[in-house]
Amino acid sequence: MKAFVDENICISCGLCEGTCSEVFSLDTGIAVAGEVVDGTEDAVREACENCPVAAISIEE
Repeated sequence: MKAFVDENICISCGLCEGTCSEVFSLDTGIAVAGEVVDGTEDAVREACENCPVAAISIEE
């Protein structure tokens, strides 16, 4: 699984980082997706589903 954040859509709300800080961060002011590590897949899916602007996509 790989997660992507569209930086042109992201509003930096922090929801993804709050949901799965092992994968998402706001270090640059815009959300960035890191490597999806084992055991975080459900949280990554939750972050994707709950993103208020649909900026996160997942490639299974």
